[in-house]
Amino acid sequence: MSEWCISSNPTFSTAFPSSCFPVVPIILSPEFDSQCLFNSLTTTMRLSKRQLSLPLSLCFSTFSPRFRLPGKFSPRRDSLHTTGTSQLCFKSSMEEQKPSALSDNVLQFHTVGSRDGCDVPHKWSSPGEGKKIDISKQIFCNRSLNMRNIIAVGFDMDYTLAQYKSETFESLAYEGTVRKLVYDLGYPNELLEWTFDWNYMVRGLVLDKKRGNILKMDRHKYVKVAYHGFRELSKEDKVDIYGSSLVRDSFDEPDYALIDTLFSLAEAYLFAQLVDFKDNNPEKIPKGVDYARMYKDVRAAVDLCHRDGTLKQMVAKEPYRYINEDTTIIPLIKMIRDSGRSTFLVTNSLWDYTNIVMNFLCGGRTVHGPHTCNFDWLQYFDVVITGSAKPGFFHEESRANLFEVEPKSGMLINTDNGTPMAQVGDPSPKLLLKSRDKGCRVFQGGNVGHLHSLLSIESSSQVLYVGDHIYGDILRSKKVLGWRTMLVVPELEKEVELLWGMRNMRKELILMRNERDSVEDKIHHLNWSLKFEDINENDKLEMLSALKDLESKRDQVRLRHQQAQRECHQKFHKVWGQLMKTGYQSSRFAHQVERFACLYTSQVSNLLLYSPDKYYRPSEDFMSHEFHLLPL
Repeated sequence: MSEWCISSNPTFSTAFPSSCFPVVPIILSPEFDSQCLFNSLTTTMRLSKRQLSLPLSLCFSTFSPRFRLPGKFSPRRDSLHTTGTSQLCFKSSMEEQKPSALSDNVLQFHTVGSRDGCDVPHKWSSPGEGKKIDISKQIFCNRSLNMRNIIAVGFDMDYTLAQYKSETFESLAYEGTVRKLVYDLGYPNELLEWTFDWNYMVRGLVLDKKRGNILKMDRHKYVKVAYHGFRELSKEDKVDIYGSSLVRDSFDEPDYALIDTLFSLAEAYLFAQLVDFKDNNPEKIPKGVDYARMYKDVRAAVDLCHRDGTLKQMVAKEPYRYINEDTTIIPLIKMIRDSGRSTFLVTNSLWDYTNIVMNFLCGGRTVHGPHTCNFDWLQYFDVVITGSAKPGFFHEESRANLFEVEPKSGMLINTDNGTPMAQVGDPSPKLLLKSRDKGCRVFQGGNVGHLHSLLSIESSSQVLYVGDHIYGDILRSKKVLGWRTMLVVPELEKEVELLWGMRNMRKELILMRNERDSVEDKIHHLNWSLKFEDINENDKLEMLSALKDLESKRDQVRLRHQQAQRECHQKFHKVWGQLMKTGYQSSRFAHQVERFACLYTSQVSNLLLYSPDKYYRPSEDFMSHEFHLLPL
């Protein structure tokens, strides 16, 4: 008989003596190769429950059972399973249709396929990892967040766990909206010949419904880039329209529409096309239909597309055409659950569509494919809430009813704040009893109070919610509830890579700006001297000559600086420039991210690169007077 230490992570083996790890007896034959321990398909081990008590900080190098920490985590009845490496993972009881082996202290170990998501160790804890993370995959922090204080991690689905392909999904939404405008709302048939440029619009823009303008503003709500349809407005036009009033415009509803989600890009592009069409063909637009009415019609057409199920039917039929495959979703959620935290899903999509998308992400299954949809993915969540109607969901005073969803039939069952209710005239409520026993419960509707009750959340600050919509997911959950928040910004991956590649160019821009300031200061000094000082004629002529030279140099420096700025601007996006900047100021979108997102990153899977107990700390804030005083 041999005794083995479960941990085989070389990093932890060097960092801690073997006495730090509990020695787990494993019954092996003398000729059994040690490597087979982790590569064999099925190996049965008898582990003493007392030997499973590891410090939480060491769990991730070995295995991660659910521990009960004072006031924090609740234990789970999970069965332990290994991978093809030394990483040990947990498998939810929903994966096993046979009785749990925990009853007699026997834990089943077996390997799983890549789609099960546990064929490799967690990246952050792998040998050689944890030292440097590619800048495009990093998680950026606005507000300190100690993950040890988080007991539940929740996710939105659309554009968070499920990343849609803009070139196909947004085009599908655009085409459906155009057809609704023509066939349901009476717009000219010419619209059917229009095409969609899915690269043109970006998040963070503001639509001026009354004037037909599309705006990009800085964090102070000053308009920096503006287009009327597809025609760029001059600096003078921008000032006349948005900078000459005595009272600053708030740029909010109802006169303005915010493009704050990737779902809105197609409707923004269509609105710009309609503005141009109305300007060039006024006779083809019915009288009384102004820019604001056209935007209202676009929104109505978009709602019709979602209401009649056209978009979802197409996605359900061929999800691989519209959704990016992501094999990291299961490992990510497993890592979070293995760290002792609850996981939940809150989405505005209804159950039928949610099940299709999550099947595709977690199992590669499609409605019409070789593998039919099932409910295996539910084992990775504690609670799933569909049809949540965010952002209203985040108001506890919302009186939305909470219904439990029976997954197989999709039937809604009345609940009393999540507790199953006996149906009138049903003498045998077997369905209710079954729903009590299953690991993950699925609901529709309700409000955040129901979710807190279902997960036994005592404080809103114990919840981290990951979403993509600054208003629907992040602002309300942070501002109203005090949830901790993480915003997914897919565009950030390209943006930070460009920033890194252009760092020398940006230094040159700073030098040009400083030179421009210096020349302008000299011009101001000479003009002041000529105006107020008593100067003889010869000195005056020399000063005028010097002034002329400086003004010529100023014009050259200004032109060179503006051209360099535009070149830098267009490297990010030819029309709208950098997502997070407008010139030297943060964009309005960046300001919202900074205010309401505790963390932000390019993909939800980037969480895999960090320990689930990570303490995220923000960089130091600097005011303008500090940049040149404090060495970096």
